[in-house]
Amino acid sequence: MSADPTAPHRSPAWPVDEPWYLAMPEGTLYDALVRTAEARPAHPATVFYGASLGYAELRARVDALAGFLQGACGVKRGDRVMIALQNSPQYVIAYYAVMRADAVIVPVNPMNKTAEIAYLAEDSGAKVAIIGSELIDVFAPLSGAAVTHAIVAQYRDEVPAATPYTLPSCVTEAPVELPSSPGWHAWSSAIVQGLQPGAMEAGPDDLMILPYTSGTTGKPKACMHTHRSALFTAVLQARWYGMGADDVMTGFMPLFHVAGMQGSMNAAMVAGATLLLMARWDKDLLPDLFEIYGVTFWNAAPTMIVDVLASAKFRDRCFEKLKVLTGGGAAMPTAVAERLKSRFGLDFVEGYGMTETMSPTHINPMAAPKRQCLGIAVHGTDARVVDPETLIELDDNVTGEIVVHGPQVLQGYWNRPQADAESFIEISGKRFLRTGDLGYRDSDGYFFAVDRLKRMINVSGFKVWPAEVEAAMYGNRAIRECCIISAPDDYRGETVKALVVLDDAARATTSVDDIVGWARGAMASYKAPRAVVFVDALPRTASNKINWRLLQDAEWGRTA
Repeated sequence: MSADPTAPHRSPAWPVDEPWYLAMPEGTLYDALVRTAEARPAHPATVFYGASLGYAELRARVDALAGFLQGACGVKRGDRVMIALQNSPQYVIAYYAVMRADAVIVPVNPMNKTAEIAYLAEDSGAKVAIIGSELIDVFAPLSGAAVTHAIVAQYRDEVPAATPYTLPSCVTEAPVELPSSPGWHAWSSAIVQGLQPGAMEAGPDDLMILPYTSGTTGKPKACMHTHRSALFTAVLQARWYGMGADDVMTGFMPLFHVAGMQGSMNAAMVAGATLLLMARWDKDLLPDLFEIYGVTFWNAAPTMIVDVLASAKFRDRCFEKLKVLTGGGAAMPTAVAERLKSRFGLDFVEGYGMTETMSPTHINPMAAPKRQCLGIAVHGTDARVVDPETLIELDDNVTGEIVVHGPQVLQGYWNRPQADAESFIEISGKRFLRTGDLGYRDSDGYFFAVDRLKRMINVSGFKVWPAEVEAAMYGNRAIRECCIISAPDDYRGETVKALVVLDDAARATTSVDDIVGWARGAMASYKAPRAVVFVDALPRTASNKINWRLLQDAEWGRTA
């Protein structure tokens, strides 16, 4: 496919004059932050509801929090620290502070409930957490044994008193009192102490972050990523999209998820660009922000774009300076893509990646993107399509499982040797990750998704594993059996549906609304079933397992 013998699987569509192997800067992501802070100290690193934070001040706060983690919380090299914050300057500071303290970042979805966080704390061994004030009640039950130190941030501290913008409730809430038990610290007091951390010892091959991905066993598992793999995908995206210090990039995708973390936050820090943050998604606020700050790069889920185009406050001039519109996780509707191109001259440049790959393994070429396409394999990445049973490599335009090898691939799963054994294979002496996604590669080297080998539901780009939801649902004593499937949703692409067999004693007193309401209190909202159907029995396979595939196919076949 390529004349370059060192890159036999490189796409013929590879950008002209672009090297196949990416030259990496020295050190870590923190070192990239330091370089910008020294070169352009006053340049805005973040913008948050009218407040601007310069790179030098950002670095100073990062160092102060890192010093507090080491000096007051006892964090040592290799310790894990949870971060449960909304998108905010505090998130950026916390992320880089944990890194600067030589510790390991454990990103936590702030929608998670106490039981979900307790599992993450136990599994990762994290004893310290940096959280938003809205999550005090969620973390308080874990105080003591599971979480020995919690640093609590108030988002309102980073917003001007006279901000002209409508603020979400998590930002406007009044100052809260910390629990009286030992180990609770106010963010503001932690920063103001100005404790300085010791010399940074971690290098490119040390563990940097443990993002969690759900598995078919029903329990999330952590992906071990080094400083090298995290730096790689940040540098890669800043280069691929042509981002530089004068660009303004959106930070609207969740920063706890690798898509927003790498494609927005860390790519902005590497480029020395300005990161425009929004604590909660607000489609009606976005047009003003785009116009005032001259946004040039928008990393978005397709649902976000649909939202904004439908907003009563949208006007064409909002996109006046927008150069790059990119995202992934769900297909962009053809009609919306055509409108973006004909009206604004914008292509939606789709990419593909996983938590296991710290975001992209594939991105569409900027000069020649294809619609509803995963893109071509990025720098130094060998992507192939194999028969999922024989693992033999398949020809172009033949559907099989996508496997990837590259510098962004995880080292392995945290304390999950069995998962490692099941997820990695060797081809031609190289270690490949099995993505579990079925697709094909066309003759131009572009990859397309067809189906999922694994049982996963894609809710607006968030991955939901039915086995995990089912395990949580069985916590309700009214449920005797349940099966989780995906259902089509015009807005989210897919939504979570539960088919439930009630316990005999609960039939007369339990309603669908009871189950829906209970589920929303028991798990993150995107995981909780939006549709619940009571059935008398669930179909079985020959081995007496619930036949989820039959129910899944029937749901989508009925809709079609």
